[in-house]
Amino acid sequence: MKLIRKRIDKDGSGFVTLYPEELEDMWHVYNLIVKGDHLKATTIRRIQSESSTGSSSSQRLRITLTIVVENIDFDPQAGLLRINGRVTVENPYVKYYCTCTLATETPTFIVSVFTILKLSRSTASILQMNGHHTIDLELNRNFTLIKEEWDVIALERVDESCDVARKADVSAVVCQEGLANLCLLTQHMTIVRQRIETPVPRKRKGSVTNYEKGLVRFYDHVLQAILRHINFDIVKVVILASPGFVKDQIYQYIFDQAIKTDNKPLLEARPKFLLVHCSSGHKHALQEIMQDPATLARLADTKAAREVEALNRFYHMLNHDADRAFYGFKHVMKANERGAIGTLLVTDQLFRCVVRRGSADIATRRKYIELVENVRAIGGTVFVFSSLHVSGEQLNQLTGVAAILTFPVPDIEEEDEAENEANEGVGKSS
Repeated sequence: MKLIRKRIDKDGSGFVTLYPEELEDMWHVYNLIVKGDHLKATTIRRIQSESSTGSSSSQRLRITLTIVVENIDFDPQAGLLRINGRVTVENPYVKYYCTCTLATETPTFIVSVFTILKLSRSTASILQMNGHHTIDLELNRNFTLIKEEWDVIALERVDESCDVARKADVSAVVCQEGLANLCLLTQHMTIVRQRIETPVPRKRKGSVTNYEKGLVRFYDHVLQAILRHINFDIVKVVILASPGFVKDQIYQYIFDQAIKTDNKPLLEARPKFLLVHCSSGHKHALQEIMQDPATLARLADTKAAREVEALNRFYHMLNHDADRAFYGFKHVMKANERGAIGTLLVTDQLFRCVVRRGSADIATRRKYIELVENVRAIGGTVFVFSSLHVSGEQLNQLTGVAAILTFPVPDIEEEDEAENEANEGVGKSS
């Protein structure tokens, strides 16, 4: 993603103009936008017009709309990001119904929005009477996001998404006989690009011809998927994983075919292939793969590998020194109050303002931001896991937040037990 323009005022309000270039950028944008933000982007609308003779016609036009965000819908497989909200800026193609007549009634933040978008104060008289529209954000088109408050997590998300040096993409083919899932593992997402299912007949006594033909068909389907979906100019590692020898046979088939067809780009990419054992050809086997030492060694310079290593350290601590490993907001906050957190693990899902009963849960976001800032203030390390990555999925199963402590704090659980006993006592007495 490219940062086109950025202006953040001392009070934390301001805007950024961004240019998304790839699927993962849409994931970053999804995590940036929350209810109440203002979004300025282009969209296609069918506009009807009426001539002086009374005849009407319609045409599809690309127009610019600015909306206040109410709902956000993201499809990670398709990379489709749909934003719904009310139009807040006058447009010749949009009809308004005025409910506010005095510019002085305009909230302070809305006035700052006008300043950013170079509008006159007179436009304020129509702000609260706008209609609903939906904007589909597109790749390779600018949009401007305006916030009343840019907190540290949002600003870090912008910096990270626009830092090209941090991108280190990995592809993985997780397979078993007749089944394969080709996945793209970026820093923040695990996307299944193609699921391959090819019937392979059983071996029959005295004849294995049909079985072997079925295997060759399956291997070829995997090869074609690799050629279709993997850009070897970008991808640094291609993981082939399977139970048994399926991965070895597919690997051999791929490069036998590359030699036969003189596919030089594929032959040059041979050193990028890494063969790893896993228990099945389903996506969830990626969790095993990402814990394999050989895999972690090859991915050592990637964000994903560092997060997996941190999560593995947490599990190890939980099993061998439980007083230095806690998860769940309540326990982690108690550790934070004691200044004991050395490493904080938290998923981006907890920073996403969930809409509950019509209002965004901004208070929850602020609690987690304060936790992150406190840990950093005492020199701790913070890992923000992507909830679309396999490691983030694992962390979400542990409530989405966990901590490795610099020293044991056994009284956290003792306090918890005492509180539970006290609550039970109150319940019995009542």
